[in-house]
Amino acid sequence: MNTSADNAAALLEDARALQGDIADLRHRLHQEPEIGLDLPRTQEKVLEWLQPLGYEVTLGTDATSITAVLRGGQADRTAGAPAVLLRGDMDALPVQERTGLGYSSRFDGAMHACGHDLHTAMLAGAATVLAERRERLAGDVVLMFQPGEEGYDGASVMIREGVLDAAGQRVSAAYGLHVASAMAPGGMVMGRPGPVMSASDGLIVTVKGAGGHGSAPYLARDPVPAAAEMITALQAMVTRQFDIFDPIVVTVGLLQAGTKRNVIPDDARFEATIRSYSAASADKLRAAIPRLLHGIAAAHGLEADVTYLDEYPVTVNDDVETAFFRQQAEELFGTARYLDMASPLAGSEDFSRVLEEVPGSFHFLSAVPEGADFETAPFNHSAEAVFGDHILADGTALYARLAIERLAKETP
Repeated sequence: MNTSADNAAALLEDARALQGDIADLRHRLHQEPEIGLDLPRTQEKVLEWLQPLGYEVTLGTDATSITAVLRGGQADRTAGAPAVLLRGDMDALPVQERTGLGYSSRFDGAMHACGHDLHTAMLAGAATVLAERRERLAGDVVLMFQPGEEGYDGASVMIREGVLDAAGQRVSAAYGLHVASAMAPGGMVMGRPGPVMSASDGLIVTVKGAGGHGSAPYLARDPVPAAAEMITALQAMVTRQFDIFDPIVVTVGLLQAGTKRNVIPDDARFEATIRSYSAASADKLRAAIPRLLHGIAAAHGLEADVTYLDEYPVTVNDDVETAFFRQQAEELFGTARYLDMASPLAGSEDFSRVLEEVPGSFHFLSAVPEGADFETAPFNHSAEAVFGDHILADGTALYARLAIERLAKETP
């Protein structure tokens, strides 16, 4: 009789036997990072890995995505076999690498600074481990190799092109895993039920005035004081119109006005990022911010163009699926390697699109290199962020375990 612990040990052993191949794939991906929705070199490497494994592969049309379906041999197809989705994002960032690694990026201005090369390699490793267990799977597995996570909303593209229904019926659950180059000791799995990452919206504002001489502002319509008032008023709005226990972050990251100190410009422009943790707050912000900014402009006798950009919703983990995710991680690695997150991260994720459609859970896996201090290591998106290869086999096993055990739950 195979116990859950026995299965976990065998799964880890098989994943660790692939460690060298998975690391080699990760290094090749890291050396040739690609940005956005068009990742032809990345797609080619993944397809080469999948080719001998017997997956049903579909390529995206509006992006170089890969959807791979593995048909389980123990699935009861009379009523439609259950399916589970595993997602790995593949794109890089416009960052000039400064890690000094022997497999550093060969492309100027592009780097896998967020660890998506690990996600892709781990999911490819899981593809092998699952294919070896095909005849024992109680349903189908959908692998979602996704481009364009870093600001291109690639998840929406893949959902539109049918990834959630690729197995023939909608997946029962979906799981995502994201590595971190800091934040916790290497090997820790981190998660929480409910909101786990914030919503992200954008704000672009142009205050329209009339230029003039700096010595005579009464003969002009100066947009600069109005823009300054708007920026400070946004901070006051956060503390006066929103519940402190449902936090909001508004950060102005760009401010432009003028060409010379004694010239009043015609326009002033600023851009901000907006983070929230509930749909209610996101909806309220969408109405409150333009109202506030138009009011300030009018008070100054000016006009303002206000563009509010809906970007990513809150990433919300299903309570049941998160408890299940935790159980699988603890059975694989032990309870000491699971960390309850006290609060969500303020970053955002387009896996939130998937979790709006189906139940699932998104977790973090610390890939802090062996011997590095997680408290001082450069974090994701840094040009100096380093992710340890030692975590690849564990991530592979965790991906595979989630699919195997979740499909088993679907069996009467």
